[in-house]
Amino acid sequence: MAWFKRKDKGIQTSTEEKKDTPKGLWYKSPTGKIIDTKELEKNFYVSPEDGYHVRIGSKEYFEILFDDNKFKELDAGLSSKDPLKFEDTKKYPDRLKAAQEKTKLKDAVRTAVGKSKGQDLVIACMDFAFIGGSMGSVVGEKIARAADYALKKKLPFMIISKSGGARMMEAALSLMQLAKTSVKLAQLADAGIPYISLCTDPTTGGTTASFAMLGDINIAEPGALIGFAGPRVVRDTTGKELPEGFQTSEFLLEHGFLDFISHRKDLKDKINLYIDLIKNQPLRA
Repeated sequence: MAWFKRKDKGIQTSTEEKKDTPKGLWYKSPTGKIIDTKELEKNFYVSPEDGYHVRIGSKEYFEILFDDNKFKELDAGLSSKDPLKFEDTKKYPDRLKAAQEKTKLKDAVRTAVGKSKGQDLVIACMDFAFIGGSMGSVVGEKIARAADYALKKKLPFMIISKSGGARMMEAALSLMQLAKTSVKLAQLADAGIPYISLCTDPTTGGTTASFAMLGDINIAEPGALIGFAGPRVVRDTTGKELPEGFQTSEFLLEHGFLDFISHRKDLKDKINLYIDLIKNQPLRA
């Protein structure tokens, strides 16, 4: 049994040669299920054991929805200014710079056009990692421009919402985006161009009060938090206990706010199916 014992006494490996376990090899879902991150990626970032849909951003959604991940990004250079000279614990420009450096994003939404199942689709996808997916002037402007692009080219439009609400650092300018985006979606409706809204975890605040609930088809991912104010605020305001599952996508589906809930692996097929149905064109395989 000599192979159980050290040949020489003392630790022989130098510090430089020691290898730490690489970070990010495993993901633990809120229910305690553990999955290899590579396996998670192959499974559309959904935990196979409990079906938990991990929060992802525009990069991952574009990979899922665009054929071969090929697309043209629209208005990629837009970034926020500081018209109100806002400052809380730090100045707004400093907060923007820190968020841009951390996320490698310009703001909380990316817009793009590309082929999805062989036909062009315009997508605006929010990124929660950028200041909580907050909706400021740039978010509203990019969504409005993407809607204009869809209107001009007569292409279906999709918004993927993932937001904590309006961006407080832009105050009323942020709230104005609710009206601006809603007007653009009304123009799409008048032109008979399909608009599909996908609510993901979380979809709250001003996004819910505007474009997130204005789709020709309103869909959501399983277990997503969807609402205007948070459950605690609603409970404190109404003074009533909330029903079980309140503000989950399943609760909203049951009460008629959503058309259906889609597992992420079925998302591309279902979105394009409904586009085909809305446009009364042959169904794509």
